[in-house]
Amino acid sequence: MRRLLALRAERRLSREHVRLAGECLGVSERTVWRWLAEASLSPWAAIRPGERSGDRFEITREIRILLAYWHGNASAVHRQLVARAGTGSRDVQPTTPPEAAASPAGAPPAAVPLLDPVPSLSTFLRAVRRDLTAGERAGLAAGPDAARAHDVFGKRAASWRNHVWEADHVQAPLLVDADGDLVRPWVTWFIDTATKVITGTAVTPGVPSRASVLAALRAAVLREEPYGPAGGAPEQVRVDRGKDFLSTAVTTAFGTMGVMVKDLPAYSPYLKGTVENLNRAVDRMLFAALPGYTLTPTKYRSGRRSKGAGRRPETSGAMSFQDFTAQVLAWTHWWNTEHRPKALSGRAPLEAWQADPTPITDIPAADLWTFTLEDDGRPRKLTSHGVRWRGRTYIAPWMTGQAGRTVNVRFMPHHDHEIDICDASGKHLGPAHLADAATPEQLQALRTARAERARRLRAEVKAAETLRRQRFAPATTAEPAQRLGALTSAQAGDELAAVEHTDASKLALPDLIPPAAPPADWRTPASLAALTTPSLPAPFPSGSDEEAAPDRRDGRAAPPTTDENGEA
Repeated sequence: MRRLLALRAERRLSREHVRLAGECLGVSERTVWRWLAEASLSPWAAIRPGERSGDRFEITREIRILLAYWHGNASAVHRQLVARAGTGSRDVQPTTPPEAAASPAGAPPAAVPLLDPVPSLSTFLRAVRRDLTAGERAGLAAGPDAARAHDVFGKRAASWRNHVWEADHVQAPLLVDADGDLVRPWVTWFIDTATKVITGTAVTPGVPSRASVLAALRAAVLREEPYGPAGGAPEQVRVDRGKDFLSTAVTTAFGTMGVMVKDLPAYSPYLKGTVENLNRAVDRMLFAALPGYTLTPTKYRSGRRSKGAGRRPETSGAMSFQDFTAQVLAWTHWWNTEHRPKALSGRAPLEAWQADPTPITDIPAADLWTFTLEDDGRPRKLTSHGVRWRGRTYIAPWMTGQAGRTVNVRFMPHHDHEIDICDASGKHLGPAHLADAATPEQLQALRTARAERARRLRAEVKAAETLRRQRFAPATTAEPAQRLGALTSAQAGDELAAVEHTDASKLALPDLIPPAAPPADWRTPASLAALTTPSLPAPFPSGSDEEAAPDRRDGRAAPPTTDENGEA
């Protein structure tokens, strides 16, 4: 702009100069001529051409609070500003607001700023778009998660294979048939951040546990069949604050292998973007194409909870858990061998893994099996009946001739049917199985009985909730709430009498045995002293000349006693 002013002073400014300046600045010729006129009057306008004057409407902190109150609804905030301006004072609240500007609900009048004049709706909306970023507007409307979608995140520097792994659980939004129950399966996996190769996968029918993490970790580290070829021990693993990943068994397994666990802050999925992107990819590429896929979460359902306990549920339209696991493993193989992410420059993850010359730290399968088992924590004696653990007896053929030996128990969490036995030095001796395991028929009958008991309890709780439920009559005009549900006096009396017989506090008899009197040196309130029993004085010896002391509760003297000769 200063150059154009200099040309005008030299009488060499032409329309071509103005047109060229407008094209460079992205404005019209008319705008450039207006800027020149403003710059001729003010030197500041020549330095900052086109800058708005300070009297324009701007979004203040009070208006930001109102936008948060209305969850980002700018039109509602403008209506309330108009209604507030109609009162004419901050301390006066109108009894009947203008129909065109009044809002049925809103913030208290004291929290609404009094503007004079109130900007038009178009000016107000333009100020909201100008003074609030897209992330702020999304956060006011839908919360912090929506605002995070507009944030900018940096990329980590390129690394090498097995430098950093990321781990997570993801729930499949579909139902599968797991031994007669319809459950939502979970997938637990580890992925290498440098090569995007999925190193280990475990599928759990139902809620995952630390056993799922240990199984996926074992599949990720081993490179022998049926696992591999990617694997080995990583240098670092990033996990969220899930209790499964931070359990003692999992952290001990990582520590034994020399792996550093980095616990990320809560609600920070962008800090482990590789595995989060994998979770989104499997949902769109695999789960969406499977039968029973639902966009919204589906509640857990069990067929044994329906009428007719013991009858198998209708699972004709659901995949079996075995088929679902096969689909997940096949998709994992496709991801590693055929999928070509843009970040790998046209290479498949397994190709990028094999092209990396970084040495791999392998762990023997026997040692890894020991690392990924939870330790019982105390030595046990191998008796002639086997090993006693958690009130159960476990036996194995290799125990023959070794009774009396001190052993340690290691086990996979929640796998009570089998445990592993090690000697005092940690050497693996062999597995042991439950000695008196129940038959499949007994387990089926037990599950049926438990399901029937749960169904009965739910029916009783539902009936109790029906008794406590309060019903009100619907209203079409502004009037007090009217309760529904009439009872007779006899019905109310019977229910109150039943409560009297079940309330322990009302059945108590605190005055049945009055408490003893407190010591004389205590300052006892009169109300408490009246409820206590006065202390009884010691009786006088027989034949004493003293007056008979009162020994009754009413304070009167007891009648004199006589001896065998009738003398007092």
